[in-house]
Amino acid sequence: MEPAETTIGEYLIHRLYQLRVQHAFGIPGDYVLGFYKQLDESRIKIINTCDEQGAGFAATAYARVRGLGAVCVTYGVGGLKVVNTTAQAYAEETAVVVISGAPGVREQAGNPLLHHKVKEFDTQLKVFQQLTVAQTVLDNPATACREINRVLGAALCYRRPVYIELPRDMVTVKIVPQEEPLQPPDVDREPFREASREAVDMINAATQPVIVAGVELLRYGMHHHLQELVEKTNIPVTSTLLGKSAMGERHPGYIGLYEGGLSREDIRQYVESSDCIVLLGVLLTDLDLGIFTAHLDQGKSIHATSEKTSIRHHTYPGVYLNGFLLGLLQADIRRRETCETPHAPAPTPFHPAPDTRITVERLFQRLETFFDDSTFVIADTGDALFAAADISIPRAAEFMSSAYYASLGFAVPASLGVQLALPTLRPLVLVGDGAFQMTGMEVATAARYHLNPIIIVLNNSGYGTERPMLDGSFNDVYPWRYARLPELLGAGRGFDVQTEEQLEVALEAARGYRDGFCILDVRLDPYDFSPALRRMTSVLGKKVK
Repeated sequence: MEPAETTIGEYLIHRLYQLRVQHAFGIPGDYVLGFYKQLDESRIKIINTCDEQGAGFAATAYARVRGLGAVCVTYGVGGLKVVNTTAQAYAEETAVVVISGAPGVREQAGNPLLHHKVKEFDTQLKVFQQLTVAQTVLDNPATACREINRVLGAALCYRRPVYIELPRDMVTVKIVPQEEPLQPPDVDREPFREASREAVDMINAATQPVIVAGVELLRYGMHHHLQELVEKTNIPVTSTLLGKSAMGERHPGYIGLYEGGLSREDIRQYVESSDCIVLLGVLLTDLDLGIFTAHLDQGKSIHATSEKTSIRHHTYPGVYLNGFLLGLLQADIRRRETCETPHAPAPTPFHPAPDTRITVERLFQRLETFFDDSTFVIADTGDALFAAADISIPRAAEFMSSAYYASLGFAVPASLGVQLALPTLRPLVLVGDGAFQMTGMEVATAARYHLNPIIIVLNNSGYGTERPMLDGSFNDVYPWRYARLPELLGAGRGFDVQTEEQLEVALEAARGYRDGFCILDVRLDPYDFSPALRRMTSVLGKKVK
């Protein structure tokens, strides 16, 4: 039962908790302290990060796992620090609620020069209008409940970030709660039936159909339905880089990653020669399409997204991914006979060579046999991501990256959100030294909240992704002693890794140590690149030059 009376802040907390938000990430400031006090006394646990950007990335990762995440910051200096993470959430379709404190309504009268103000009091709101699907300022008690429900409903419907500004003198204002179900709008079912009939006819007539799994299957929690469809029809499935792990990558129906001209040649030929390419939740981004080297014939394609479905050159604007995929599951699609398809190679056993310097290729060869069912892999942008593209993730929805917006520094704070949302899994973080220096201080947050990610720093003395494109001293970073961070923090364990034998010892020690984080400083040659990165940068380098 709803209480007869509550406050604006308490009602917002209540609605977030109903939507499975049990943690809120952020840093307090005077304009949001009253709301922080309410959070502290609620069932939602505050996770204080080292920096607002870390909070934003952690909330993004949490949202990808739970469906909704929250970052809570103060006005101006806090809110504008999460602009980058909100932009990533928008670009990569993640439902993050950005909650910002603000000067009180009465304080703003007369337009005074209050601290943290930039230009006008609504400047920050105007910024977030460009990065979110819905926004509100909770400055009216009569409409506060309705506005909270409207904005949260938009986040869930569109799987994109929203912005809630809470003036500090409104936090404890009394209101009567208005419980409103957050339901998707009614849709006309006939276009779904028509699209399903056309798609089924096309699939059944095809001799070599293939499914391309995209990121929206993960964002909308549809990856289980994908596996049902594959097992029902025996149609082989590939995935894009952003959609990696939408299908368990050791499933017999999975053939490997499709990245246009950057794919393994057998996968590229199989997909591009298909007479029926079923793209489910695929965003047609440059990285997913191998820097636009993909050759997908629209006349042979079915493409369903959260916004529309296209079959050949016929578009159904009101037919969305979730309903379309459920329609395929219920339809009479004939089961394929087992046929010759590409297959992801089985993991190669790793035997450390004595006194042999570790390389990127050998590091990832070993990591592929290190994963188990309790491992959640998070790859930062750079060779950490591109090398990870070539390894197989055993179970669906246990890989995460920023493979479109591609912001450096995502992975370490993302591990906080992942482990708090999924406490039974242990994050394995793959991060370059350049990216680590941006947000790696969040290992202190991991220590504070007793989290235990395994962090592997690909230490190649700089921005390794850029060197093969266009090199210069601007790609170098200052050499940190990453393995000694546990000494600084008084928590965790660190390992220096320069050889294959040292890697083996460090990984086994990290697996056995569960009382805190582990950080492996893997020293690589600055010009040692993964095969995947070489393929990628050979294309990008031509564009830069």
